[in-house]
Amino acid sequence: MTTTIHLHTAFTVDKVDPRIFGGFLEHLGRAVYEGVYDPASIHADDLGCRTDVLDALKRLRFTAMRYPGGNFVSGYHWQDAVGPRDKRPLTRDLAWQSLETNQFGPDEFVQLSERMDWTPMMAVNLGTGTPEEARNWLEYCNIDGGSRYANLRREHGYEKPHNIKLWCLGNEMDGPWQIGHVPAETYAISAQQTARMMKMCDPSIELVVCGSCAPELPTYLEWDRQVLEHCRDEVEYLSVHRYVGNPDNDTEDFLAVTNSIDRQIEATDSVCRAVHHTRKTRRRVYLSFDEWNVWYRARTGEHVDGRGKFAPPLLEEVYNLEDALVAAGFLNSFIRHADSVKIANLAQIVNVIAPILTKGDEMLIQSIFYPIEMYSKRREGTSLQLRLDGPRYTSKQYGEVDYVDASAILDGNRLSVFLVNRDLNKPMEVKIKIGDASVVKLLDAEVVTGKDPRAANSYDCPNLVRSQSYEDISIEGGVATISLPPMSVYAGTLEIAK
Repeated sequence: MTTTIHLHTAFTVDKVDPRIFGGFLEHLGRAVYEGVYDPASIHADDLGCRTDVLDALKRLRFTAMRYPGGNFVSGYHWQDAVGPRDKRPLTRDLAWQSLETNQFGPDEFVQLSERMDWTPMMAVNLGTGTPEEARNWLEYCNIDGGSRYANLRREHGYEKPHNIKLWCLGNEMDGPWQIGHVPAETYAISAQQTARMMKMCDPSIELVVCGSCAPELPTYLEWDRQVLEHCRDEVEYLSVHRYVGNPDNDTEDFLAVTNSIDRQIEATDSVCRAVHHTRKTRRRVYLSFDEWNVWYRARTGEHVDGRGKFAPPLLEEVYNLEDALVAAGFLNSFIRHADSVKIANLAQIVNVIAPILTKGDEMLIQSIFYPIEMYSKRREGTSLQLRLDGPRYTSKQYGEVDYVDASAILDGNRLSVFLVNRDLNKPMEVKIKIGDASVVKLLDAEVVTGKDPRAANSYDCPNLVRSQSYEDISIEGGVATISLPPMSVYAGTLEIAK
């Protein structure tokens, strides 16, 4: 079978914002403790962080890192987690029914972010918290003057401001499970008040307001409209969340889920555009897809109930080959929608629905790690529009889809092409045709593939699913032809010339 991808260097979408390659670190399960922070580990550095985990995370080149939650943040009070560690209280987290020692807090997160070259993306508590508490936290982080909370930061040993520019106004406040869940208008008024107070304190910050966190909720999109009616002039981004899964063990249907992801982005962005035009706002609001992943196995019972324990193993999903293909599908969708999606955060980064697992001093890299690494190293440039001509199939839940899912980024004379072959059994010949340019040569390429969609890495067999160099490509008459194995993710960079 053959799929032809038609491109033209002038037919662009928008520049790809590097922040779509962001991550998420929540005080949930073993994400922080026994994840990035483990002073007792043989791998611990001077901050108590695990160097083996950090070295692996550096390969993913994460940008915007969201913290400290998540559901956790709706019951979190930042002052519990700053100052001398021996004075920090032991608290009970109601979101995940776990004990929180507060030994790793906002200041430690900022230090870690500096080492990892992450852009801190802080979420404030609008569940049990107040607009004033959020403003005070901003003052603590960003203000250089001699005011109360700026001085408190200095007392804690941080003379210079942290200068955090990206803030989330709560988390999933449309979700009935959320601590402090309220109707859209009630949340919108609180978010509007918080936004105004925070920008009075520091006008240079950017704000993310809570949008619909799940398409299946009855308030989907109507929540977004109501929130934007109140907050449209105070915020820069509207949040979008999505978790997907394959509970029916139907791989072909599962791989078609990108149809639904595309629709979710386009529907939410249409609300942003409508409010912008009908209300004649100063500027439009973009999308922050700040939670996304495969999550369905570890979603109930003991997987989500910490039972009053410290760092219990929660949401520890084991990822396989088909999950890696779906992760690549998310990234393809973000790249294709570069004009609307400006931030995206993989949820999460260690142990909790994550590409990396730890067990004692051991570490395991999971299947979804590799597509993210492959895409992230080729992320610079501008997204191109694509026209695909090739075979399709009809999925049970998501309708008709191309066997090949694709995106492309142009950076000067370097064209990076990202492909997923959804066919379970047959290879796919993919031709890359550029209307105003010719392919000159392959610069580099990688692939993740395998024969079993449920193949997963383990501590005993850690390299079962991983990326490998791939050169099965021919170039003739300026057209590149790539041979994609069944069930594969491909990322490759071509040199082109006009």
